[in-house]
Amino acid sequence: MDLHLKGKRALVTGGTRGIGRAIALGLAAEGCDVAVCARNAEGVKETVAALRAAEVSAYGEALDVSDGTALERFVDRAAALLGGLDILVCNASALASGAGEDDFRRAFEVDLLHTRNACEAALPHLAKSGAGAIVAISSVSGSEDYGYESSAYGAMKAALFFYVKSLARHVAAQGIRVNAVSPGTTLFEDGFWDEVRKNDPETFARNVADNPMKRMARPEEIADMVVFLASARASFVSGANMVVDGTLTVRIPN
Repeated sequence: MDLHLKGKRALVTGGTRGIGRAIALGLAAEGCDVAVCARNAEGVKETVAALRAAEVSAYGEALDVSDGTALERFVDRAAALLGGLDILVCNASALASGAGEDDFRRAFEVDLLHTRNACEAALPHLAKSGAGAIVAISSVSGSEDYGYESSAYGAMKAALFFYVKSLARHVAAQGIRVNAVSPGTTLFEDGFWDEVRKNDPETFARNVADNPMKRMARPEEIADMVVFLASARASFVSGANMVVDGTLTVRIPN
């Protein structure tokens, strides 16, 4: 299936590890030019090199997405260097899984506010595209309770659902689509579940067993959904939350 993405310009926040990196590389494999940001400068450099190896234009910056001014400047620079912007993927997360005030503040600043700030900065560029697409990475934790100890993370991921729906309706007339993707448990090297696997194998095994598929997702399986939603093949899909969890969740959406 031709996704008609060749020559499109994409930006991915938190685009150097795990799901974010898989999204950036997935977009590049379809012919998109890609800009990425993350806090680790070495990770940004390596990811930009990997993107360029896919024979697309690539740009990256090391920054903290909770710095709204720095994020806005990055979006504008990326759009200028890529010659415009067609796709925005907000993937960065604080992974603040506690329930304390600091956990809630960090989750708000990174998971929710960074998404709002990136969208606001990108909207003028996406409006010029004629086929702009935004994908926000949420989580199954936003729709099911996995324990009070993860309430900061879940609360902000749930807030993303409302923001995505509201923004989608607001910008539809500008030819911009907005969707969320909610991954289930996803395993990648040095990621959250890899650390659990190494340090708490019983908890890891229990979480694997909780999924009827008896495994966790690969980052590429999440990325494939994101790439599809960013493409013209999903031209009438907007305001949606796509769950990619291998049947982990039991909630029936309404």
